[in-house]
Amino acid sequence: MDISKELLKEQGKVFLIDKPLEWTSFDVVAKLRNACKRVLNQKKYKVGHAGTLDPLASGLLIICTGKMTKQINQFQDLPKEYTGTIFLGATRPSFDKETPINEYFSTDHITEEMMQNAAAKLTGEIDQKVPIFSAVKVDGQRMYKLARKGEDVKIKSRKVFVEEFTINSVTFPEVEFKIRCSKGTYIRAMADDFGKLLNGGAYLSSLRRTAIGEYSVENAWEIEELVEELNTL
Repeated sequence: MDISKELLKEQGKVFLIDKPLEWTSFDVVAKLRNACKRVLNQKKYKVGHAGTLDPLASGLLIICTGKMTKQINQFQDLPKEYTGTIFLGATRPSFDKETPINEYFSTDHITEEMMQNAAAKLTGEIDQKVPIFSAVKVDGQRMYKLARKGEDVKIKSRKVFVEEFTINSVTFPEVEFKIRCSKGTYIRAMADDFGKLLNGGAYLSSLRRTAIGEYSVENAWEIEELVEELNTL
């Protein structure tokens, strides 16, 4: 690994991390920050991520340290690539497994052609409603906090661009997919829209971020392995 204490201290470093399931993006940042502070024997050290990944998702996080944190915005603007599964025949308020199922739907009428057409309609520039269980702020408060209190939240919408929405395989009731999209795209909102286009319901049952721009999760560190490597410096 092209790294040293001097490099960390003087320039900083960009790390590719494969975030584990159930870890928050902040958990990864905190783990790496503590390791760097320990290695450098410093009380403070800048570490930040270039794009949040939900706890229920795994995959690529770009982490910048030291002076390299100035490049975070550049990485955030890059397109993202995801793989995962959509569960057909039910909905959840959060559009993923964070909340319980609130409604069931028949899937008997769904054909492969319908699914391909739905994916096509969700490709290109689309007007996407932000999930109420999201970190977007409304009147200074996170939407998910308002939603958990049962408060009525006005759902915002915004333009996003979906370069690719490919259905890789179907094993009812789950659909495996690959999506490449612009920053700010909510894949769980796409899963919900996918279900509506099929005249039923759906939610995101698994998600993995496989790439950010040209950076691949295949080249990423496991966080524990990276910390062990840093401890040897």
